Amino acid sequence: MQRLALFDLDNTLVNLDEAFRVWVGEFVDEHGLGCEAAGWLIGLDAAGYPHREVFFRKVRERFALSQSVDELWSRYRRRMPYLVRCRPEVTDGLSRLRAMGWRVAIITNGTPDNQLGKIKQTGLAEAVDAYVLCGLEGVRKPEAALFEIAAERCGRTLAKGGWMIGDNLAADIAGGRAVGLRTVWIDRGTWRDHEHDADHVVTDVLQAMEILETEG
Repeated sequence: MQRLALFDLDNTLVNLDEAFRVWVGEFVDEHGLGCEAAGWLIGLDAAGYPHREVFFRKVRERFALSQSVDELWSRYRRRMPYLVRCRPEVTDGLSRLRAMGWRVAIITNGTPDNQLGKIKQTGLAEAVDAYVLCGLEGVRKPEAALFEIAAERCGRTLAKGGWMIGDNLAADIAGGRAVGLRTVWIDRGTWRDHEHDADHVVTDVLQAMEILETEG
């Protein structure tokens, strides 16, 4: 099997949940919403409204905000790249894999301004060989085409295998397996009681990198 590693971005290489909590604090303070609003916002996100257009529609209705849904969502997208963090250990791990001969890419769903901003602001743009954003390519994980584009940008082909690492059982794990990749699922406790076919299960991307170093 060739040394090709495709990594998800949010809650895989960067901790989006942590950044979201910081954003919630700023948002509540900015609009004077009070401490109970913070819990409601975090709960809304956890309840399965990660699509921000839907999320902000509910937020606007709940707090009778004057800004439009588009304006709220746009401001969120501009702010989040400055709140996410990528641990130095993660970029070091990516560098170590590349030094071992791995070709490494980021493959992510989400709006291009938001996702590209995160990749650039965290230094991940320089830490990988390529990145593929669904918003620019017109296809989303788990569609095979996005995985194919990522492999091609690494100078590889999916026919020779590789690995997909991510936290989403549908987009990352099922999607990766469908195109012939081995998979490492980062279990963050959000897919309780869901069956999966991941080759490995870890709780941190650093553990996933250790697996690649051993098995690759």
